[in-house]
Amino acid sequence: MNQDQVKGHIKEAAGKLQEKAGEVLNDRDQQAKGVEKQGEGTVQRVVGNVKDTFKRP
Repeated sequence: MNQDQVKGHIKEAAGKLQEKAGEVLNDRDQQAKGVEKQGEGTVQRVVGNVKDTFKRP
Protein backbone atom coordinates (compact mmCIF):
# COMPACT_ATOMS: atom_id res chain seq x y z
CA MET A 1 0.00 0.00 0.00
CA ASN A 2 1.44 3.35 -0.99
CA GLN A 3 0.88 6.89 0.34
CA ASP A 4 -1.77 7.76 -2.23
CA GLN A 5 -3.84 4.75 -1.22
CA VAL A 6 -3.57 5.57 2.49
CA LYS A 7 -4.33 9.28 2.02
CA GLY A 8 -7.23 8.40 -0.25
CA HIS A 9 -8.79 6.13 2.37
CA ILE A 10 -8.36 8.83 5.01
CA LYS A 11 -10.00 11.48 2.80
CA GLU A 12 -12.89 9.14 2.03
CA ALA A 13 -13.48 8.47 5.74
CA ALA A 14 -13.22 12.16 6.63
CA GLY A 15 -15.65 13.01 3.85
CA LYS A 16 -18.18 10.46 5.11
CA LEU A 17 -17.94 11.93 8.60
CA GLN A 18 -18.36 15.46 7.26
CA GLU A 19 -21.35 14.42 5.18
CA LYS A 20 -23.02 12.73 8.17
CA ALA A 21 -22.33 15.75 10.38
CA GLY A 22 -23.99 17.92 7.77
CA GLU A 23 -27.01 15.63 7.78
CA VAL A 24 -27.28 15.76 11.56
CA LEU A 25 -26.90 19.54 11.63
CA ASN A 26 -29.12 19.97 8.57
CA ASP A 27 -26.27 21.82 6.83
CA ARG A 28 -26.35 21.14 3.11
CA ASP A 29 -23.05 22.97 2.56
CA GLN A 30 -21.21 20.57 4.89
CA GLN A 31 -22.93 17.61 3.27
CA ALA A 32 -21.78 18.76 -0.17
CA LYS A 33 -18.23 19.34 1.05
CA GLY A 34 -18.20 15.86 2.56
CA VAL A 35 -19.33 14.26 -0.69
CA GLU A 36 -16.68 16.25 -2.56
CA LYS A 37 -13.98 15.12 -0.13
CA GLN A 38 -15.09 11.50 -0.59
CA GLY A 39 -14.70 11.91 -4.34
CA GLU A 40 -11.23 13.36 -3.95
CA GLY A 41 -10.28 10.46 -1.71
CA THR A 42 -11.59 7.92 -4.18
CA VAL A 43 -9.61 9.47 -7.01
CA GLN A 44 -6.44 9.59 -4.93
CA ARG A 45 -6.90 5.95 -3.86
CA VAL A 46 -7.42 4.84 -7.46
CA VAL A 47 -4.29 6.74 -8.54
CA GLY A 48 -2.42 4.86 -5.82
CA ASN A 49 -3.82 1.58 -7.09
CA VAL A 50 -2.66 2.36 -10.63
CA LYS A 51 0.80 3.33 -9.40
CA ASP A 52 0.96 0.08 -7.44
CA THR A 53 -0.07 -1.94 -10.50
CA PHE A 54 2.60 -0.45 -12.73
CA LYS A 55 5.25 -0.61 -10.05
CA ARG A 56 5.07 -4.40 -9.79
CA PRO A 57 7.34 -6.41 -12.06
